[in-house]
Amino acid sequence: MEAHVLYALLAGLFTWAFTALGAALVFLVRNPNQRFLDGMLGLAAGAMLAASFFGLLAPALESAEESWGGLAWVPVGLGFLAGALLVVLLDRYAVGLRLFRPLVRSLGERGNRRLALLLVLAIAMHNLPEGLGLGVAFGAAALGLSEAITLGGAIALALAIGLHNVPEGMAVAFPLRREGARPAVAWFYGQLSAIVEPIGAVLGALLVAAVVPSLPYLLALAAGVMVFVVVEEIIPSAQGNGSKRLATWMAVAGFLLIMALDLTLEG
Repeated sequence: MEAHVLYALLAGLFTWAFTALGAALVFLVRNPNQRFLDGMLGLAAGAMLAASFFGLLAPALESAEESWGGLAWVPVGLGFLAGALLVVLLDRYAVGLRLFRPLVRSLGERGNRRLALLLVLAIAMHNLPEGLGLGVAFGAAALGLSEAITLGGAIALALAIGLHNVPEGMAVAFPLRREGARPAVAWFYGQLSAIVEPIGAVLGALLVAAVVPSLPYLLALAAGVMVFVVVEEIIPSAQGNGSKRLATWMAVAGFLLIMALDLTLEG
């Protein structure tokens, strides 16, 4: 396995581990504190927004300037828009898929099986493009395709996605636990929702190596995915349960954390 692909795979496994960690909380508590969940989501929102800019959009613009000059925003804007549209298309058309149906038959009642399918599939469809973006970042950094893309920035991006994955693992595992699933079963499907991230990361690394001129588009596409998910899903979820101020301050903290980490690692 080539080094840049290996790095992307390890990064995908790293973010998957955070999902597994979040889901593992079902072994400790049956119903987590809502303020804790809102705070974690707020932290993840800020972290992902910072990672989208410092780790993806800024390098995309700098890379595009080499051939587009003052119009560098054109390919970056197109890629960013494509990323947002990708999330919309996945949300709209993935609902009818039955990829996970054989995996959820071990749950007892029909309602539990359907709940597991919908939860795992919904989270997995968000995680796939995030994995692709992670692979693009690590692949481009490891191959030295652009001076704007650093390994430190890619690591900061992985950490931001990992922070986001903790409450996602909980979001799958705890509803199943409340529906009567055993803790081990709830954890299994919680971590399963992120298994697509290592796969997406490897695909992203292979793609960026094969199509070097498309680097600004790919980086911007990954940023579009991240920002769209944050604005449509994470922020409303974090602020919709009476913890608006807490979630907002945690988002500020998450942004500062990833900004500091990115600049420190880059230096």
